[in-house]
Amino acid sequence: MSDIKTKAQGLDPNIQPRDVMELVDKTGNIYESLVIISKRARQISSDLKWEIQRKLEEFAVSTDTIEEVQENKEQIEISKFYERLPNTAIIASNEFMQDEIHWRNVEDTEQ
Repeated sequence: MSDIKTKAQGLDPNIQPRDVMELVDKTGNIYESLVIISKRARQISSDLKWEIQRKLEEFAVSTDTIEEVQENKEQIEISKFYERLPNTAIIASNEFMQDEIHWRNVEDTEQ
């Protein structure tokens, strides 16, 4: 998971135009390429969500009243770090374009 964060920190968080033909060249079908990217984006999203929840649980304080809300600077910094990361779709599309995602077509393996 930390590997994802190191890759994502070097990426531009802004959306950039992509050449559709480059996406088609990798799989032969634009829709298949988009499915691969979207599934990887979901994987990254769930991994990051699990990781941030695990880190924020360290700072959890159980209180009986709702009025007692405490701010923790470390907790805020962790949240800000994850907010600054690029969107998971941007990370996944970059991985796809760099050939860092391995996939297989189930229909091809059955034949």
